[in-house]
Amino acid sequence: MVIYNFKQITPIPNAQEFMDIVLSRTQRKTPTEIHHQFKISRIRRFYMRKVKFCQQSIHDKLTTILTEFPRLGDVHPFYEDLMNVLYDKDHYKLALGQLSSCKTVVDAIARDYVRLLKYGDSLYRCKQLKRAALGRMMTVLKKQNSSLVYLEQVRQHLARLPSIDPSSRTLILCGYPNVGKSSFMNNMTRAEVDVQPYPFTTKSLFVGHMEYRYLKWQLIDTPGILDHPLEQRNTIEMQSITAMAHLRSTILYLVDVSETCGYNIIQQCDLFKNIKPLFTGKPVLLVLTKIDLIKYEDLPQEKKDLLQSIADQCDDMLGISNVDKSGLNEVKLRACDLLLQHRVEAKMSQGKKSVENILNRIHLAQPLKRDEKVRDVFIPESVLLKQSGSSEDMEDERVTEKQLENMNGGAGVYQPDYRKNYTLRNEEWKYDIVPEIMDGKNIADYVDPEIERRLEELEREEEERLKEEAGYEGGINYADEDFHVSSDEERDYDRIVEKKAIMALKQRLNKTPNHTSITRKDKPIDINGIVTELKDRGVPEEALERARSSSVARTTSSGRPRSVKVDDVGPRARSESRMMRNRSASEKRAAQEYEELDEDDTVLGKRKRALTPHNPLTDTIGHYGGIKDPKQQVKAIKIGTKKVKALHRSGKKSESDRVVFDLKPKHLFCGKMSNGTRDRR
Repeated sequence: MVIYNFKQITPIPNAQEFMDIVLSRTQRKTPTEIHHQFKISRIRRFYMRKVKFCQQSIHDKLTTILTEFPRLGDVHPFYEDLMNVLYDKDHYKLALGQLSSCKTVVDAIARDYVRLLKYGDSLYRCKQLKRAALGRMMTVLKKQNSSLVYLEQVRQHLARLPSIDPSSRTLILCGYPNVGKSSFMNNMTRAEVDVQPYPFTTKSLFVGHMEYRYLKWQLIDTPGILDHPLEQRNTIEMQSITAMAHLRSTILYLVDVSETCGYNIIQQCDLFKNIKPLFTGKPVLLVLTKIDLIKYEDLPQEKKDLLQSIADQCDDMLGISNVDKSGLNEVKLRACDLLLQHRVEAKMSQGKKSVENILNRIHLAQPLKRDEKVRDVFIPESVLLKQSGSSEDMEDERVTEKQLENMNGGAGVYQPDYRKNYTLRNEEWKYDIVPEIMDGKNIADYVDPEIERRLEELEREEEERLKEEAGYEGGINYADEDFHVSSDEERDYDRIVEKKAIMALKQRLNKTPNHTSITRKDKPIDINGIVTELKDRGVPEEALERARSSSVARTTSSGRPRSVKVDDVGPRARSESRMMRNRSASEKRAAQEYEELDEDDTVLGKRKRALTPHNPLTDTIGHYGGIKDPKQQVKAIKIGTKKVKALHRSGKKSESDRVVFDLKPKHLFCGKMSNGTRDRR
């Protein structure tokens, strides 16, 4: 069971992200509008609430950071020393202490400014006090940027540490680099540690798991160690030293007898003597690796004596080969047994008091004598015969269901017969069909055994009836001319279907509110409909002719009147005629000169041809009628068009639109939450 789970520590933002989170949350979670009828007491509470909310947000975030990070005094000594090796204990404590001081300072700032806000005598003064309070809080946070960045790096590294349970059954591999520790780890567990032919491939602790005697064991692969004083060891080597010093385990010291690792046997034995104090109180197993290259018996006598002297200080010496996997299982069994034996001895060696505590928990229950009658032991005769071994008088042993399953194809093939063990009055009833009862009645009584034959007769009768209808014997002949459909009728039918589909689509679109509604004054006027309606109401033709002759005269872009069609008189025609009437003399003169220009010889002609037909000349040239030069007019039009494009591109309504939209951080695009909900969607 893993005691420490560093992967659950919340990610820590840097100072800028921290400020964005706090300020944006304050903006979203507190009221944002003050009305002119608010009293000064309500305005004070308004800004006091913002200051308190900002302070509480910072306080909660910093408290979460300080709580989730492990305190070095509360964790196991193995993790305490490991964090000291990896992150420098002093730097780690200093960073957490600075965040704790920051939390205290922020609380003091909020407390002081809330006291000042109680005496704010105007809206402006209250607002400035709020700004000063939030500004000072953000300044304090900004100074903690280095501590926040450092703690985030520590959090990421802690999350990548292996999950080592200091109280579990553990085997530790140690030795010089490249002696075969990682290969042994891959062979014994499902771990996939990188194995390369150069030293220091393993730079951190790796954990694998295996099973022995229905118990889970953890096997730790440590980085290689060199033979030099403790003060000269680097961070990689100190991880191995920390694991061997603090974890209760069996130490497997690996020695490369082939010396292909780059270190001879003498150097490897010297390293064992150097780190021997770390093995105090732990079972140690000397493992000779790469025996497929050279056997222990083939070594020179001086090397054998040196290895034997080391083996005398260990519990046992075994040889393995990671290539042909010889000796791996023996090393596993021996190492696990040594650790189990050592754990039992440690518990028993705690003294007489611990043994008594165990015996006090055990109670042997004995039945009380209820009467004076003597009851002898009764053993069945069959048991006595079986114990005596005389199988001649014994009946054949019963064949079990497991044996029948193995004889008849195994699991998934053999179907056991459950009915053979039924206890019935008549043995012949065992394999009768069990009736199905529904509503107190047997379903078999209502099943016709000849139902399939009757169904076939009905189907045959139906086929004969259909044949008679197809043969015109009293039936309908669909091949008659009365049922013939011509191509024109098919085309008309297709049109009707298409028209109905279009009408249904229009009806559905009109019902949805997702389109712009046209006001009544902007809808085109149907003159023909009006004339028809007036005729139906009895208006004489002469009155209609007089009204038509006195209608508004249409004018072209050049100012010449043109004939008005009945369908053309609408809101646009009336607006154009109104614009022509309201023109000044200079505008009319400029428009007339514009029409008289030779379009092929001037730049303005190209601009004029580029104008769309539905834009009258007054929409473009009327605003620049005071410019005499046609080229200057075109230049002014281009500048105006470019300016309008820039406004449209930036989403502005006009040049006076000064709205600046809130640019919120990416993690805050969640909308403003209403009161009483915590759902961030």
